[in-house]
Order: sequence, then C-alpha cells, then structure tokens
Amino acid sequence: MTKTEGYWNVVPQIKNIVFPARGKIGIVLVDGREIIAPIAAFPSIKKVPVKERKNWYLTAEGFTWDSCPEVIHIEQILGDSSKYKHEK
Repeated sequence: MTKTEGYWNVVPQIKNIVFPARGKIGIVLVDGREIIAPIAAFPSIKKVPVKERKNWYLTAEGFTWDSCPEVIHIEQILGDSSKYKHEK
C-alpha cells in the first residue's frame, strides 16, 4: 500500500452544502468527495428553516447559518479520524 493514492495528504475543505433529498444533508468537499448524512444526526441543522438552508456560510471552524446556534465542524461529518485510523 502506498500513500500516493486516495486522500492521505488531503485536508478536507468544504466547497458546498446541499440538501439532495428530504431529511438529508450533503457536504461537497473541494477535493471532489461528497458526503451524504441524515439531518437527524444534527438537531441544530434540523431547526434551520428549509428556506434558509441555502444561505449557509463558512467560519474559521466549520459552517453554520444565521439562525443556527452552532457551528458544524468537519469532524462531525467525517468522524474523528484518530478513532478509525488503520495506522497508529
């Protein structure tokens, strides 16, 4: 196995937030990956009015909306990589 294929040396950066289906949020990363997750896993996003969801914005730590009381971090989407790395 080499570290020349895959996303070994890529820092995930958010390019876009979409809502592809009812009850789903999609996070599009700059490197081309797309992650789809259930909104139910993010109660603060679930509270953002549907009409406002397209008005997300990036912060230094993650992304949010004006009516959202929380900043969503990339680790909340991808998970803490230190817990699932195959190499320690």
